[in-house]
Amino acid sequence: MKSPAQPATRGRPRTITRERIADAGIEIGLPNITFVGVATALGVSHMALYKHVPSLSELKRMVAAEIFSRWQIPQSSGGPREGLKEYLVVFATSVRDFVKAHPGVTPYVIRRLAATEPMIAKIVGHQRHIAEAYGISTEQARWLLATVAFHCMAVADTVYSVAGQEPVVGAERAAEEAEMEIELDQGIQALIVGVLAMMDDGTHLCAAAPPSA
Repeated sequence: MKSPAQPATRGRPRTITRERIADAGIEIGLPNITFVGVATALGVSHMALYKHVPSLSELKRMVAAEIFSRWQIPQSSGGPREGLKEYLVVFATSVRDFVKAHPGVTPYVIRRLAATEPMIAKIVGHQRHIAEAYGISTEQARWLLATVAFHCMAVADTVYSVAGQEPVVGAERAAEEAEMEIELDQGIQALIVGVLAMMDDGTHLCAAAPPSA
């Protein structure tokens, strides 16, 4: 005698979530994201993915926003005003490493029109934190951080977008990248000295604010 058939389980576990989409996109990398690639990584059809994300541009924007949300922006314990320069160096290094680790993310962070509300809220919260930590105005903190981040991201994106494309191999390529990073760091340190001097003499109040923070 056959045992009675078990009733089929209704429904199925949800396999497409925002977090899983972001994880798959981060693993693939923003420059290489396609609907088919992300769908394959999730084990679903690309048509199923379309039901959750309407376009490739929105898919990339979603992934970029998640990358930014996971970035641990360096915090400050506060201290004398003189410590602000040291903090900005630490911040700039974190920005450089962030861009290096996530090729293609810069346009989504550097342009306000591409930034999401949570991204902007995180940026504003960081600006307020630095203003309180060093006893400067929110406007001064916004300008300092936006200027350093904007230029550091733009230059780092250029440096790392060409890294590995030079007609060299092995140790020569590593040496080339190391040399470029040294020049990048020196340039950013010069920028930091300049923006602090401009803030102290009030010059920044006459300058247009960079479009990112």
